[in-house]
Amino acid sequence: MKSKIKILRLGLPKGSLQESTLKLFRKAGYHISVSSRSYYPSFDDPAIESMLIRAQEMARYVENGILDCGLTGYDWIMEQGADVHEVAELNYAKEGLRPVKWVIAVPNDSKIKSVKDLDGKRVATELVGFTKRYLKAKKIKAEIDFSWGATEVKPPHLADAIVELTETGASLRANNLRIVETILESSTRFIANKKAWHDRWKRQKMENIVMLLKGALAAEEKVGLKMNVSKKDLRRVMSLLPAMHSPTISALSDEGWYDLDVVIDEKIICDLIPKLKKAGASGIVEYQLNKVIP
Repeated sequence: MKSKIKILRLGLPKGSLQESTLKLFRKAGYHISVSSRSYYPSFDDPAIESMLIRAQEMARYVENGILDCGLTGYDWIMEQGADVHEVAELNYAKEGLRPVKWVIAVPNDSKIKSVKDLDGKRVATELVGFTKRYLKAKKIKAEIDFSWGATEVKPPHLADAIVELTETGASLRANNLRIVETILESSTRFIANKKAWHDRWKRQKMENIVMLLKGALAAEEKVGLKMNVSKKDLRRVMSLLPAMHSPTISALSDEGWYDLDVVIDEKIICDLIPKLKKAGASGIVEYQLNKVIP
């Protein structure tokens, strides 16, 4: 009799985080097929069953055990007050690797200057529950309306202020809005159902997924560099390398020459390569990384 195949039920965020999440999983080494009409992405790992769920709902389904685990924003965990186990924070969003912010915003010419000025005012937002709790804690009584979208166009006629999600603030500025206060910072979280987390097999499976996802994220901002260096220039070149650890040094067949291999932050590469060349490095090769596992 065949043993029953163990399955991990994984929720992937549908909507704004969908493409960046699928890209991250693929970089982590998972082959995923997604049909435009299906809510059930197919993994090359038969032990993973996945479903696309809106990030706003993810924490509730994980808490209830319909899903063993999933990825969603910290904001939606807080909004739903979900009782889940947070496995890891994964710093990526729709457009970059920075946390996003929920902010109170008003028209540029509004008389509202601080959160206290919202007393008695109307606020539109998708983050209704958290906004109500936030203002109540500050003893501010305001009418909070759920916004179905296009929240930036609500002020001043449909609302006095909005609580809206922003990564760069560009959309707010484009709609002639200014930020009054940030009420919540959020990043993507890998969450687990508490019962599933105490299942040894499922927990190990989740930890492995998270390790690979973190490795893929770490590689996003780093590159590898290989170069040839003569013995006389070795110390000077090494002094320029801000490696994660000591660079790997291998002797070449040409006597007195070495191969150096390092991992560095991509943001410094344009400034670093000319300095390395000037210090005596040659045959410099920059290459992309898929994963960096500490």
